[in-house]
Amino acid sequence: MTIENIEKTITPDRIEHVHAVFGDFDENIKIVQEQFRVAVISRGTDIKVTGRDPEAVDSAVRAIENMIEALKRGDLTAQTVRYIADMTGEGQGDSLKELTGDCVCVTFTGKPIRPKTVGQKRYTEKIAKNTIVFGVGPAGTGKTYLAVAKAVRAFKTKEVQRIILTRPAVEAGEKLGFLPGDLQNKVDPYLRPLYDALFDMMGAEAFQKNMERGTIEVAPLAYMRGRTLDDSFIILDEAQNTTPEQMKMFLTRLGFNSKMVITGDITQIDLPDKNRSGMVEAITVLDGIADTAICRFTDKDVVRHRLVQEIVKAYERHSKPPKIEKPEPKRFYKAKDFPKK
Repeated sequence: MTIENIEKTITPDRIEHVHAVFGDFDENIKIVQEQFRVAVISRGTDIKVTGRDPEAVDSAVRAIENMIEALKRGDLTAQTVRYIADMTGEGQGDSLKELTGDCVCVTFTGKPIRPKTVGQKRYTEKIAKNTIVFGVGPAGTGKTYLAVAKAVRAFKTKEVQRIILTRPAVEAGEKLGFLPGDLQNKVDPYLRPLYDALFDMMGAEAFQKNMERGTIEVAPLAYMRGRTLDDSFIILDEAQNTTPEQMKMFLTRLGFNSKMVITGDITQIDLPDKNRSGMVEAITVLDGIADTAICRFTDKDVVRHRLVQEIVKAYERHSKPPKIEKPEPKRFYKAKDFPKK
Protein backbone atom coordinates (compact mmCIF):
# COMPACT_ATOMS: atom_id res chain seq x y z
CA MET A 1 0.00 0.00 0.00
CA THR A 2 1.47 3.35 -1.05
CA ILE A 3 1.04 6.48 1.05
CA GLU A 4 0.02 9.48 -1.03
CA ASN A 5 1.64 12.85 -0.51
CA ILE A 6 -0.43 15.61 1.07
CA GLU A 7 -0.15 19.06 -0.47
CA LYS A 8 -1.20 22.41 0.94
CA THR A 9 -0.90 25.84 -0.64
CA ILE A 10 -0.17 29.24 0.91
CA THR A 11 -0.75 32.44 -1.06
CA PRO A 12 1.01 35.46 0.50
CA ASP A 13 -0.34 38.96 -0.14
CA ARG A 14 2.85 40.08 -1.88
CA ILE A 15 5.26 38.33 -4.22
CA GLU A 16 8.15 39.84 -2.22
CA HIS A 17 7.07 37.73 0.74
CA VAL A 18 7.51 34.56 -1.31
CA HIS A 19 11.11 35.51 -2.12
CA ALA A 20 11.85 36.47 1.48
CA VAL A 21 10.36 33.25 2.87
CA PHE A 22 12.70 31.21 0.69
CA GLY A 23 15.68 33.52 1.40
CA ASP A 24 18.99 33.79 -0.43
CA PHE A 25 19.89 30.42 -1.97
CA ASP A 26 16.77 29.01 -0.24
CA GLU A 27 18.53 29.17 3.15
CA ASN A 28 15.32 30.00 5.03
CA ILE A 29 13.08 27.37 3.52
CA LYS A 30 15.74 24.66 3.97
CA ILE A 31 15.39 25.11 7.73
CA VAL A 32 11.63 24.47 7.48
CA GLN A 33 12.13 21.46 5.22
CA GLU A 34 14.69 19.88 7.56
CA GLN A 35 12.63 20.59 10.68
CA PHE A 36 9.37 19.10 9.43
CA ARG A 37 10.60 16.66 6.76
CA VAL A 38 8.52 18.23 3.99
CA ALA A 39 9.15 19.61 0.50
CA VAL A 40 8.44 23.29 -0.17
CA ILE A 41 8.35 24.82 -3.66
CA SER A 42 7.14 28.10 -5.13
CA ARG A 43 4.78 28.40 -8.08
CA GLY A 44 4.35 32.04 -9.02
CA THR A 45 2.69 33.72 -6.04
CA ASP A 46 1.95 30.40 -4.30
CA ILE A 47 4.00 28.36 -1.83
CA LYS A 48 3.27 24.63 -1.94
CA VAL A 49 4.08 22.32 0.99
CA THR A 50 4.16 18.58 0.33
CA GLY A 51 4.72 15.65 2.68
CA ARG A 52 3.46 12.27 3.79
CA ASP A 53 2.75 13.15 7.43
CA PRO A 54 -0.39 15.36 7.73
CA GLU A 55 0.76 16.83 11.08
CA ALA A 56 4.18 17.72 9.68
CA VAL A 57 2.60 19.42 6.66
CA ASP A 58 0.23 21.40 8.91
CA SER A 59 3.12 22.44 11.16
CA ALA A 60 5.21 23.54 8.18
CA VAL A 61 2.30 25.59 6.84
CA ARG A 62 1.85 27.30 10.24
CA ALA A 63 5.59 27.98 10.40
CA ILE A 64 5.57 29.62 6.96
CA GLU A 65 2.52 31.71 7.91
CA ASN A 66 4.38 32.82 11.05
CA MET A 67 7.38 33.69 8.89
CA ILE A 68 5.17 35.91 6.73
CA GLU A 69 3.87 37.66 9.86
CA ALA A 70 7.44 38.16 11.05
CA LEU A 71 8.26 39.73 7.68
CA LYS A 72 5.60 42.36 8.27
CA ARG A 73 7.34 43.28 11.54
CA GLY A 74 10.85 43.45 10.08
CA ASP A 75 13.58 41.47 8.36
CA LEU A 76 13.47 37.67 8.27
CA THR A 77 16.82 36.13 9.13
CA ALA A 78 17.86 32.49 9.32
CA GLN A 79 18.01 32.87 13.10
CA THR A 80 14.41 34.10 13.21
CA VAL A 81 13.28 31.25 10.93
CA ARG A 82 14.95 28.68 13.18
CA TYR A 83 13.22 30.17 16.22
CA ILE A 84 9.82 30.18 14.48
CA ALA A 85 10.29 26.58 13.33
CA ASP A 86 11.25 25.43 16.85
CA MET A 87 8.32 27.21 18.51
CA THR A 88 5.84 25.98 15.91
CA GLY A 89 7.16 22.43 16.14
CA GLU A 90 6.58 22.48 19.91
CA GLY A 91 3.02 23.74 19.51
CA GLN A 92 3.83 27.26 20.73
CA GLY A 93 3.40 29.03 17.40
CA ASP A 94 0.42 31.05 18.65
CA SER A 95 2.60 32.76 21.25
CA LEU A 96 4.62 34.34 18.41
CA LYS A 97 1.73 36.80 17.97
CA GLU A 98 2.95 38.48 21.17
CA LEU A 99 5.94 39.85 19.27
CA THR A 100 3.82 42.51 17.59
CA GLY A 101 3.97 45.99 19.09
CA ASP A 102 6.11 49.08 19.44
CA CYS A 103 9.88 48.95 19.42
CA VAL A 104 11.72 49.23 22.73
CA CYS A 105 14.11 51.93 21.55
CA VAL A 106 15.78 53.34 18.44
CA THR A 107 19.56 53.17 18.18
CA PHE A 108 21.80 56.12 17.34
CA THR A 109 21.87 54.94 13.69
CA GLY A 110 18.07 54.78 13.52
CA LYS A 111 17.67 51.01 13.85
CA PRO A 112 14.58 50.01 15.88
CA ILE A 113 15.19 47.57 18.73
CA ARG A 114 12.39 45.04 19.11
CA PRO A 115 12.12 41.83 21.15
CA LYS A 116 13.11 38.90 18.93
CA THR A 117 11.67 36.13 21.09
CA VAL A 118 8.60 35.64 23.27
CA GLY A 119 10.85 35.51 26.33
CA GLN A 120 12.35 38.89 25.45
CA LYS A 121 8.88 40.36 24.88
CA ARG A 122 7.70 39.26 28.33
CA TYR A 123 10.94 40.59 29.84
CA THR A 124 10.36 44.10 28.45
CA GLU A 125 6.73 44.00 29.61
CA LYS A 126 7.78 43.07 33.15
CA ILE A 127 10.32 45.91 33.19
CA ALA A 128 7.56 48.34 32.21
CA LYS A 129 5.16 47.09 34.90
CA ASN A 130 7.43 46.45 37.89
CA THR A 131 9.93 48.43 39.95
CA ILE A 132 12.43 45.56 40.41
CA VAL A 133 12.94 42.90 37.73
CA PHE A 134 15.35 39.96 37.66
CA GLY A 135 16.45 38.74 34.23
CA VAL A 136 17.91 35.25 34.64
CA GLY A 137 19.21 33.19 31.75
CA PRO A 138 22.10 32.04 29.56
CA ALA A 139 24.47 34.24 27.61
CA GLY A 140 23.18 35.82 24.42
CA THR A 141 19.54 36.22 25.43
CA GLY A 142 19.64 40.05 25.36
CA LYS A 143 19.15 40.53 29.10
CA THR A 144 21.54 43.46 29.43
CA TYR A 145 21.02 44.96 25.99
CA LEU A 146 17.24 45.19 26.32
CA ALA A 147 17.54 46.56 29.86
CA VAL A 148 19.84 49.32 28.59
CA ALA A 149 17.39 50.01 25.75
CA LYS A 150 14.55 50.43 28.26
CA ALA A 151 16.78 52.67 30.39
CA VAL A 152 17.68 54.93 27.44
CA ARG A 153 14.03 55.20 26.44
CA ALA A 154 13.01 56.16 29.99
CA PHE A 155 15.85 58.71 30.07
CA LYS A 156 14.92 60.28 26.72
CA THR A 157 11.24 60.54 27.67
CA LYS A 158 12.31 62.12 31.01
CA GLU A 159 10.71 59.36 33.09
CA VAL A 160 14.02 59.25 34.99
CA GLN A 161 16.83 61.76 35.43
CA ARG A 162 19.76 59.34 35.50
CA ILE A 163 20.93 55.99 34.16
CA ILE A 164 23.18 54.00 36.50
CA LEU A 165 24.87 50.85 35.24
CA THR A 166 26.93 48.70 37.55
CA ARG A 167 28.66 45.32 37.74
CA PRO A 168 30.58 43.48 40.44
CA ALA A 169 34.30 43.48 39.59
CA VAL A 170 34.82 39.76 40.06
CA GLU A 171 37.68 38.02 38.31
CA ALA A 172 36.91 35.03 36.09
CA GLY A 173 40.31 33.40 36.42
CA GLU A 174 42.28 36.63 35.95
CA LYS A 175 43.64 38.99 38.59
CA LEU A 176 42.77 42.70 38.61
CA GLY A 177 46.17 43.56 40.02
CA PHE A 178 47.94 42.42 36.88
CA LEU A 179 45.97 44.80 34.65
CA PRO A 180 47.77 48.09 33.84
CA GLY A 181 46.61 51.51 35.02
CA ASP A 182 44.75 52.97 38.00
CA LEU A 183 41.55 51.62 39.55
CA GLN A 184 39.29 53.01 36.80
CA ASN A 185 41.50 51.49 34.11
CA LYS A 186 41.39 48.16 35.90
CA VAL A 187 37.58 48.00 36.18
CA ASP A 188 36.79 49.42 32.72
CA PRO A 189 37.16 46.01 31.00
CA TYR A 190 34.47 44.64 33.30
CA LEU A 191 32.13 47.47 32.32
CA ARG A 192 32.85 47.33 28.57
CA PRO A 193 29.61 45.49 27.62
CA LEU A 194 27.63 48.27 29.29
CA TYR A 195 29.59 50.95 27.42
CA ASP A 196 29.02 49.15 24.12
CA ALA A 197 25.26 48.99 24.64
CA LEU A 198 25.09 52.70 25.50
CA PHE A 199 27.19 53.62 22.46
CA ASP A 200 24.67 51.78 20.26
CA MET A 201 21.70 53.59 21.78
CA MET A 202 23.06 57.11 22.16
CA GLY A 203 26.19 57.50 20.09
CA ALA A 204 29.65 58.11 21.55
CA GLU A 205 29.34 61.92 21.68
CA ALA A 206 26.01 62.04 23.52
CA PHE A 207 27.18 59.29 25.86
CA GLN A 208 30.35 61.22 26.74
CA LYS A 209 28.42 64.46 27.39
CA ASN A 210 25.96 62.70 29.71
CA MET A 211 28.83 60.99 31.51
CA GLU A 212 30.45 64.39 32.14
CA ARG A 213 27.15 65.80 33.43
CA GLY A 214 26.68 62.83 35.74
CA THR A 215 23.34 61.85 34.20
CA ILE A 216 24.87 58.55 33.07
CA GLU A 217 27.06 56.62 35.46
CA VAL A 218 28.90 53.36 34.79
CA ALA A 219 30.69 52.13 37.88
CA PRO A 220 31.64 49.03 39.88
CA LEU A 221 29.11 47.81 42.42
CA ALA A 222 31.32 48.87 45.33
CA TYR A 223 30.66 52.53 44.37
CA MET A 224 26.95 52.14 45.22
CA ARG A 225 27.41 51.75 48.96
CA GLY A 226 25.88 54.48 51.14
CA ARG A 227 23.86 56.09 48.33
CA THR A 228 20.14 56.62 47.76
CA LEU A 229 19.27 56.50 44.06
CA ASP A 230 16.22 58.63 43.29
CA ASP A 231 14.78 59.28 39.80
CA SER A 232 17.10 56.67 38.32
CA PHE A 233 17.03 53.63 36.07
CA ILE A 234 19.55 51.27 37.68
CA ILE A 235 20.91 48.12 36.03
CA LEU A 236 23.02 45.55 37.88
CA ASP A 237 24.72 43.29 35.35
CA GLU A 238 26.45 39.94 36.04
CA ALA A 239 24.54 39.81 39.32
CA GLN A 240 25.28 36.10 39.79
CA ASN A 241 28.73 37.26 40.99
CA THR A 242 27.39 39.31 43.90
CA THR A 243 27.54 38.04 47.45
CA PRO A 244 24.31 38.05 49.51
CA GLU A 245 25.64 41.09 51.40
CA GLN A 246 26.35 42.99 48.17
CA MET A 247 22.93 42.16 46.74
CA LYS A 248 21.16 43.35 49.88
CA MET A 249 23.24 46.53 49.82
CA PHE A 250 22.33 47.14 46.18
CA LEU A 251 18.60 46.50 46.55
CA THR A 252 18.38 48.88 49.50
CA ARG A 253 19.81 51.74 47.37
CA LEU A 254 16.41 52.03 45.64
CA GLY A 255 14.96 55.54 45.89
CA PHE A 256 11.73 57.22 44.84
CA ASN A 257 10.67 57.12 41.18
CA SER A 258 13.43 54.64 40.37
CA LYS A 259 13.53 51.28 38.65
CA MET A 260 15.98 48.39 39.04
CA VAL A 261 16.84 45.61 36.61
CA ILE A 262 19.13 42.83 37.82
CA THR A 263 20.56 40.49 35.18
CA GLY A 264 22.73 37.41 35.38
CA ASP A 265 23.37 33.79 34.48
CA ILE A 266 23.36 31.55 37.55
CA THR A 267 25.24 28.85 35.64
CA GLN A 268 28.28 31.16 35.34
CA ILE A 269 29.07 32.02 38.96
CA ASP A 270 32.71 33.06 39.41
CA LEU A 271 32.59 33.45 43.20
CA PRO A 272 34.89 31.23 45.28
CA ASP A 273 31.84 29.87 47.09
CA LYS A 274 29.38 29.21 44.27
CA ASN A 275 26.62 28.31 46.72
CA ARG A 276 26.47 31.85 48.11
CA SER A 277 25.42 33.91 45.10
CA GLY A 278 23.49 37.01 46.08
CA MET A 279 21.31 36.71 42.97
CA VAL A 280 20.29 33.14 43.76
CA GLU A 281 19.39 34.12 47.32
CA ALA A 282 17.51 37.29 46.27
CA ILE A 283 15.34 35.39 43.78
CA THR A 284 14.23 33.12 46.63
CA VAL A 285 13.85 35.86 49.24
CA LEU A 286 11.88 38.27 47.02
CA ASP A 287 9.65 35.65 45.40
CA GLY A 288 6.05 36.82 45.75
CA ILE A 289 6.92 40.37 46.83
CA ALA A 290 4.64 42.94 45.16
CA ASP A 291 6.10 45.11 42.38
CA THR A 292 8.95 42.68 41.72
CA ALA A 293 9.19 40.13 38.91
CA ILE A 294 11.49 37.36 37.73
CA CYS A 295 11.93 36.63 34.01
CA ARG A 296 13.65 33.35 33.18
CA PHE A 297 15.21 32.95 29.74
CA THR A 298 15.93 29.62 28.03
CA ASP A 299 18.25 28.53 25.24
CA LYS A 300 15.44 29.39 22.76
CA ASP A 301 15.88 33.07 23.66
CA VAL A 302 19.53 33.12 22.56
CA VAL A 303 19.85 35.69 19.76
CA ARG A 304 23.56 35.36 19.05
CA HIS A 305 25.16 32.95 16.59
CA ARG A 306 23.32 29.63 16.20
CA LEU A 307 26.26 27.83 17.82
CA VAL A 308 25.77 29.78 21.06
CA GLN A 309 22.38 28.11 21.45
CA GLU A 310 23.94 24.70 20.79
CA ILE A 311 26.73 25.44 23.29
CA VAL A 312 24.18 26.38 25.99
CA LYS A 313 22.25 23.16 25.37
CA ALA A 314 25.43 21.07 25.46
CA TYR A 315 26.52 22.53 28.80
CA GLU A 316 23.03 21.99 30.25
CA ARG A 317 23.19 18.34 29.26
CA HIS A 318 26.70 18.02 30.67
CA SER A 319 25.78 19.63 34.00
CA LYS A 320 22.92 17.22 34.67
CA PRO A 321 24.11 14.37 36.91
CA PRO A 322 23.87 10.93 35.33
CA LYS A 323 21.00 8.76 36.43
CA ILE A 324 22.19 6.10 38.83
CA GLU A 325 20.03 3.02 38.99
CA LYS A 326 19.51 1.89 42.54
CA PRO A 327 20.29 -1.77 43.09
CA GLU A 328 17.45 -3.94 44.25
CA PRO A 329 17.47 -4.34 48.03
CA LYS A 330 18.79 -7.63 49.32
CA ARG A 331 16.15 -10.00 50.50
CA PHE A 332 16.72 -11.97 53.63
CA TYR A 333 14.88 -15.23 53.64
CA LYS A 334 13.27 -16.72 56.70
CA ALA A 335 12.32 -20.29 57.44
CA LYS A 336 8.66 -19.63 56.65
CA ASP A 337 9.61 -18.64 53.07
CA PHE A 338 10.46 -22.26 52.32
CA PRO A 339 7.45 -24.57 52.08
CA LYS A 340 7.62 -27.75 54.05
CA LYS A 341 7.81 -30.93 52.02
